[in-house]
Amino acid sequence: MKGFFISMEGSDGSGKSTQLKNIEKHLEARGYRVLVTREPGGTAVSEKIRDILLDPENTTITPWTEMFLYAAARAQHLEACILPALAKGKIVLCDRFVDSSIAYQGYGRELGDVVRQVNEIVTKGIAPDLTFFLDLPPHEGMERKRSEDGHKMDRLELEKESFHTRVYNGYLAQCKEDKNRIVHIDARGSASEVFCEIQKILDTCLTQK
Repeated sequence: MKGFFISMEGSDGSGKSTQLKNIEKHLEARGYRVLVTREPGGTAVSEKIRDILLDPENTTITPWTEMFLYAAARAQHLEACILPALAKGKIVLCDRFVDSSIAYQGYGRELGDVVRQVNEIVTKGIAPDLTFFLDLPPHEGMERKRSEDGHKMDRLELEKESFHTRVYNGYLAQCKEDKNRIVHIDARGSASEVFCEIQKILDTCLTQK
């Protein structure tokens, strides 16, 4: 079987981690071989870059540095993790991919289309076969994050509400631009309700594959 690449996108607190676990269990129960990974991260090198990017003490990172660090982590992740798994016929479930960079750096940091251009070079045009965008307004997502037991807010989560609003608008814009790949899911319901919607789309796509 040819590999299948699925990414999960959404504002902070939208429930991506929970739904990735639900998808993994569902797919494995159906006999699929699954790799769950994340961005930034997924490899030893990329995880070190993640530490730099999300450390709240790194307040002097510029928007351009941030963009290139995310791109560097993605280049390593793609070559060393994602592509080999796809070549083996696995389903790759990735917590964030290029859509996040466009939303966070392109819209949030207001760097514009250069973010898309840089990532086209990094990925050589490789994109997920299917992307789920969990739609939760940013103020609700931040409330969820603050209410999590023991959760320490990272550098991006600590940004002002105006930043998170721009990120959210960036995601909505991408949903309109790429309706064939990005599935817009209302994430305001319970975890089980959200997964029910995801499962319907997922099973249909894999049946048609």
